[in-house]
Amino acid sequence: MPKPTFHKTARVQNGSAMSVTLLVVVALGLFLWLGLPATLTALGLHPHYSGATHSLPGKRALIITTSHATLGDGGKATGVFGSEMTAPYYEFLDAGMTVDVASIQGGAIPIEPGSFLWFLAAPSDKRYLKDAEFQAKVQYSLKIDALDFTQYDIIFLAGGWGAAYDLGTSAVLGQKVTQAWAANKVMGGVCHGPLGLLLAKDTSGEPLVKGKHMTAVTNKQVAQLGITITPQHPERELRAAGALFEADTALLDPFANRTVVDGRLVTGQNQNAGVETAQKMLLAAGGRPKQP
Repeated sequence: MPKPTFHKTARVQNGSAMSVTLLVVVALGLFLWLGLPATLTALGLHPHYSGATHSLPGKRALIITTSHATLGDGGKATGVFGSEMTAPYYEFLDAGMTVDVASIQGGAIPIEPGSFLWFLAAPSDKRYLKDAEFQAKVQYSLKIDALDFTQYDIIFLAGGWGAAYDLGTSAVLGQKVTQAWAANKVMGGVCHGPLGLLLAKDTSGEPLVKGKHMTAVTNKQVAQLGITITPQHPERELRAAGALFEADTALLDPFANRTVVDGRLVTGQNQNAGVETAQKMLLAAGGRPKQP
């Protein structure tokens, strides 16, 4: 009689099943590594900018960020959203400008940890992670109190959840933005960054944002991300201050995008608008189109 072969057959079947499982795991891993970032980009996250680019050699730009590092008092770590600082920095730098980085308190700038995750990181974030000089500027940021804003041609207010705690309530920032505006400097920012304009005045003494066409992160995006603990919400605060608020929307507003220009004031809706906002600020400051 032939010997039973069911043990051998079972081993073959088990081996085949393990191979199939391994292939599925590898395929899923490749999709997550390669496909997820591409999918998020296709949905609208960090869209490729194909508009005009500008040069402004010999001029100076200042990027201002939050110094607040947590949601609430000692809650989840937060800070500036990475690309809202890195994208404008490299647009200004590549335009030939000297770029300084400052924060409300000076010193090490807290960065939203999730903004550098492999599937969320923008190209500018990846460049930053290899840039020792820029990292040093972030680690030892300038304190806004010590700066004369009128010595800069462009002043950019970066966003992130931390900005909801200190940009809109800093009397020093409000005073210095007021001085820069009176000196005909180009102002702007993205996401929560425009909160830093709330305490500034125009040349007639009225709130700087009053009657200005502007955008910033929407109430819808705040609600969709479930982070309502912050003391200030940009759309709500800017509307209350008299801004003519504009925004685009999507099924999920983190994938929406809009940039609004009102003379020397340029604002971007959220983390997707950093590059375009910076380029339009360069244009407003007298930048010349780069040759293709």
